[in-house]
Amino acid sequence: MIFVITAAYYYFSRDRKANERVAIGTAGFWLAYILTRPLGASIGDYLSQDIEKGGLGLGTTVTSVAFLVRISSLVLYLTATKKDVIGYSN
Repeated sequence: MIFVITAAYYYFSRDRKANERVAIGTAGFWLAYILTRPLGASIGDYLSQDIEKGGLGLGTTVTSVAFLVRISSLVLYLTATKKDVIGYSN
């Protein structure tokens, strides 16, 4: 889903003024947020719910720590490498 939104952003923002690209980017962000938030919640529920209820039974603490480690690792990686900064070169 995020790939489709990203592709749409690049398609619709080509040959546009900067303020139009910002508006398209903002709309793309909110679309991605709205569409992926339920997916994240469903994955979290699946990981944390008991096996009898169809989940993996990891519990909320383990699931929260796993997400925290994953997100923190990504933030630290991007901070160190600056791969997400447009126009930055080492």
